[in-house]
Amino acid sequence: MRTAPDSRRDRVRDMLADLRMPGALEAVDGILARADGGAATATEAIEELLEAQIALRNNRRLETAMRASRLPAVKTLAQFDFAFQPSIKREQIESLHELGFVERAENVVLLGPPGVGKTHLAISLAIAAAESGRRVYYGTLADLVDSLAEAKTAGGLARRLRILTHPALLVVDEIGYLPVSRDGAVLFFQLVNARHERGSTVLTSNKGFEEWGGVLGDEVMAAALIDRLLHRCHIVNIRANSYRMREHQDLLRSEEPREAAPV
Repeated sequence: MRTAPDSRRDRVRDMLADLRMPGALEAVDGILARADGGAATATEAIEELLEAQIALRNNRRLETAMRASRLPAVKTLAQFDFAFQPSIKREQIESLHELGFVERAENVVLLGPPGVGKTHLAISLAIAAAESGRRVYYGTLADLVDSLAEAKTAGGLARRLRILTHPALLVVDEIGYLPVSRDGAVLFFQLVNARHERGSTVLTSNKGFEEWGGVLGDEVMAAALIDRLLHRCHIVNIRANSYRMREHQDLLRSEEPREAAPV
């Protein structure tokens, strides 16, 4: 005696629930209906079920990463406008998003003037890493130095350094926007040194390396820091227009008074 279609569907649902596949379970009725109607083959239906489960898993990973990593926003590679930034080598950026540099504990430094998309690309790398199951953490240079200084004052610097060394990928944003004291520069060097060849660090800066001595308040410290970072590093130079300036220009154009129609 053949099993009734409804009974078979119930068994599939039960198995998906037993396997703890809520994404596939939520999508199964629609997928099976398409298969029954001839709109999908059995292989396609299985593929769609697995894709639904993987999508849910990736979304959950991203939500967890957003909470734990302090990422300020969701910015993905798909959202980046390469046409507006022709100075960027698209092949280099896409290759970095394959995350080989994370596996090799290499660094990425994004250099360029304000508003050209450095933070967007840094966050998109962090999101790609989070979606692959890796732990990530985000902070501006000023925030990270402040947290290290507070930990040092409280006698917990070693513990704080261990915490910041653990993520597979650390984003250090906005190097050069605010000056750092020499003590802060020393703490930042300790962080970079602790992560050296243990984890990947993605840094963004609106200053060239030759200006980091002024930012960190110590030329010797800056040279030592840069030496650590560049040992195994990918450099992305962005020399193009500002996204934010484009948005301001578009806004200004939209607010320009229109000429009155001739009477």
